[in-house]
Amino acid sequence: MHNNTFEIVRAVIRNRRSTKAAAMNGQLIAESELEEILELAHWAPTHGRTEPWHFIVYEGAALKQFGQTHAALYWQHTPEEKRNEASRDKLLHAVDKASHLLIAVMKRGANPKIPVLEEIAACSAAIENILLGATALGIASFWNSGGMTHHPALKEYLELATDDIVLGLIYLGYTDEIKEGKRNTVIEDKVTRLK
Repeated sequence: MHNNTFEIVRAVIRNRRSTKAAAMNGQLIAESELEEILELAHWAPTHGRTEPWHFIVYEGAALKQFGQTHAALYWQHTPEEKRNEASRDKLLHAVDKASHLLIAVMKRGANPKIPVLEEIAACSAAIENILLGATALGIASFWNSGGMTHHPALKEYLELATDDIVLGLIYLGYTDEIKEGKRNTVIEDKVTRLK
C-alpha cells in the first residue's frame, strides 16, 4: 500500500515533460516560485558534501542579451562551411518565450578525492530536482545541451575555471502545449535482479 507522499512524487516524476523554449508562451514565473525551485536543487545528493552545482540565472533584459550572445558565439566559433543562419537565428530566438534561463554548471571543488563523474552526477541530480520542482508548480522546462553549451567559447564567456563544466541550458516558462509521455521499452528490460 502506497502512502500519499509516494503518489504525489510518482505523479510529478511521471508527468515531467521536456517543453522546447519555442513552445513556451512568454508568461513570467513569480520570483518566489523560482527561488523555491532553486532551493530544491540545493538538496541534491552530493559525495563529501561538495555541492558542486552552480546556476547562472538570466531573466528580463539579461535573457534577451544572452540570446544575442549565444547566437554571436555560434557564428564566431563555427567554421564557415558548417555554420548557417537558421541555426544562428534559432539560438537568437530561443529565449523569446521563456521566462528564465538557468545555465547549469558543475564547479569543480578542491577535493581531488571526489571523482569528476560524481560531481557531474550530483549536478545532474540538482538539475532533475529543478525539473521536478518546476513540474510540480505547473512550470514547463527544457534541459538543452545544444548550441554552444559544451564549446569552450561559452565557458570562457561565463568566466568559468578550467575544471568547471557547463552541463546544460535550462529554459523555464509556461506552455499551452499538452504532451503525453512515453518510453521506448519497459523497466524490466533495464533491470537485472539477482536473488
